[in-house]
Amino acid sequence: MNDFPQRTKSDNQWRYSILYILIVAIFGYFLLRLFDIQILQGAAFQAQADDNRTRIIRDPSIRGTIYDRNGYILAQNVPSYNVVVIPGYLPPDEGDTQAIFREVSELINMPVSLGDTDEETVRAFTPCVSELGIKEVVYIASTNWPFQATALKCNVSQDIAMVVMENREKWQGIDIEITAVRQYPTGELTAEIIGFLGPIPAILQDYYVDRGFLPERDKVGYAGVEQSMNDILAGTNGLRRVEVNVAGEIIRNLDEPIDPIPGNDVYLTIDTRLQAIAREALIDEIEFWNYYSGKVLSNNGVVIAMNPKTGEILALVSYPNYQNNRMERAIPGYYYEQLSNDPQRPLFNHAISAEHPPGSVFKMASALGVLNEGVVTPEYEIFDPGVITVMQKFYENDPGVPRQFVCWNRAGHGYVNFMWGVAYSCNVYWYKVGGGYQDEVPGDGLGIWGISEYAKALGYGTLTGIELPGEQDGLIPNPTWKRINLGENWATGDTYTAAVGQGFVLATPLQVLNSISTIANGGKLMDITLISKIVAEDGTILQELTPSYRWDITVDPVINVYEGNNPTGETKTVEPWVIELANQAMRLVVTDGTAHRYEIERHVELFRNDSSQSAGKTGTAEYCDDIANEQGKCIFGAWPSHAWYVGYAPWDDAEIAVVAFVYNGSEGATLSAPIVRRVIDAYFELKAIDAENNP
Repeated sequence: MNDFPQRTKSDNQWRYSILYILIVAIFGYFLLRLFDIQILQGAAFQAQADDNRTRIIRDPSIRGTIYDRNGYILAQNVPSYNVVVIPGYLPPDEGDTQAIFREVSELINMPVSLGDTDEETVRAFTPCVSELGIKEVVYIASTNWPFQATALKCNVSQDIAMVVMENREKWQGIDIEITAVRQYPTGELTAEIIGFLGPIPAILQDYYVDRGFLPERDKVGYAGVEQSMNDILAGTNGLRRVEVNVAGEIIRNLDEPIDPIPGNDVYLTIDTRLQAIAREALIDEIEFWNYYSGKVLSNNGVVIAMNPKTGEILALVSYPNYQNNRMERAIPGYYYEQLSNDPQRPLFNHAISAEHPPGSVFKMASALGVLNEGVVTPEYEIFDPGVITVMQKFYENDPGVPRQFVCWNRAGHGYVNFMWGVAYSCNVYWYKVGGGYQDEVPGDGLGIWGISEYAKALGYGTLTGIELPGEQDGLIPNPTWKRINLGENWATGDTYTAAVGQGFVLATPLQVLNSISTIANGGKLMDITLISKIVAEDGTILQELTPSYRWDITVDPVINVYEGNNPTGETKTVEPWVIELANQAMRLVVTDGTAHRYEIERHVELFRNDSSQSAGKTGTAEYCDDIANEQGKCIFGAWPSHAWYVGYAPWDDAEIAVVAFVYNGSEGATLSAPIVRRVIDAYFELKAIDAENNP
């Protein structure tokens, strides 16, 4: 008798049903997962797979070269040789690898090993910067990027590079990487113009990444033309999409590679020869006067030379500056910090960014105004006793308080007309015609609104548009500006000081030069430029200088007419005879005026035998800035002064204009005028040499 229960058919079916359900559930789960992975998330996983097997390589472009107007190289690319290791290509035999390490170590003077590496060492590793041995570098590279080249030694000599290249077959995994390094042959001579390169700033990374640049490798301009013309010079990186294996080794190109597009070459209007002469003249005069006075008067100055007819900048010196050739491969942290902390601000371009009271060179704006508005006639004589007293008023019915205004010549110049007012730079003359004086010059004279309008017509208070970063626009004040910014009413004395380029008036050296050049050029305010032409790699000229001007003040009505403090909506031009007379007056400055004074034997021949037939305007501008205040120099009635001089030649058909500014230089006639004269004379000497060599 069988004691075990008999399984029925229904029991077996139940068990089979459970098995079938279980099998269907398992297969259903995998089908759902497969559907999710391949269909729903298929695109994402495909992208991840593509990312794992593909890599985008940006081949670097070649930056364009910068030349001066004569083809002299100011910035170029030179090859730099780096000894690199590719761990994935080292011999499989450890003994062979160690033998290579020993031979390479001796060649490049790098230890084979400096001990074990820790996590912090690996994290902080930077090729050519971190002080590690060859084995440590190979360990880090083989762990992270075995088939990428990692530098062992950067910037080795060409002889060492040749030895490595000759031993490529013997030294498997060791190679030479050639990179382009920016070189500045003229160094500090043109640093304020050219600038330098540096790593892509964090704030601009998105912009440059979108344009195909690599923040960890590519550099951009940090100053000068390198910055302002960066997009022209930089070119476009190439693009390769390649397939790599699991170790990162490149297998093949997946698409047709896009070759890099080299940057364009830029030719400047600068003449390096004249630049060198201008810089030498500035430093020579500053050092002489520091020695002559027995104290440090100044270590800061500017010289700019331009062609008034075309707006081309021929020389631009900002002193002191910096040595951009020390920043060719990298920006040394200690050097940059030293420059940043220097009170003379060598990184600051004083020629276009420094705003100073222009002093008497500004009188030429007032000069055009008083004649064009008929405040006085050219022959009308005004008496200069050396000191005058006016009632300082802040509003119409203000009884006022007396305030003295003095001429630089406290003895006075006697009776002075327009020509001698310019030639002698007679302050009292310009006070009276600028702000009015009793019955001698009835009313308010030219007035602050007139002074402002004629100054703006000569380019003051606006950017010139020069192709350099950091240009400032100066300040041409008026009653509205003072109320908004200082919360005060305009005072009588404010007009008097503005008429002679003092008080609230501020200008850059470039603006001062541009204003006088406009008069020298018959009234045309030229567009200032540093760029002569832009040339592609194949020699095609993409852009060439075509001189242009913003306006001609004798033709274009750019001067607003005011009645009191209110604009009438009318505009006017400057009469050509006014421009002509202003030129004649500045010629008189040189032949018989302030520039004809001989202070010491050094400059006794300064403007004698004036073969260039120059004209000009001296300027001695009192100031009281933070530096002077800290040094206790801001003593009322005895403030320190800057030295200005602007000259051009020939006076009746100018082809060169030069401004010299010396911070705390005391007097323009004795310090700045000699600098300008030397630059003008050098210009004509160079012109004669070029004509002889290239008839």
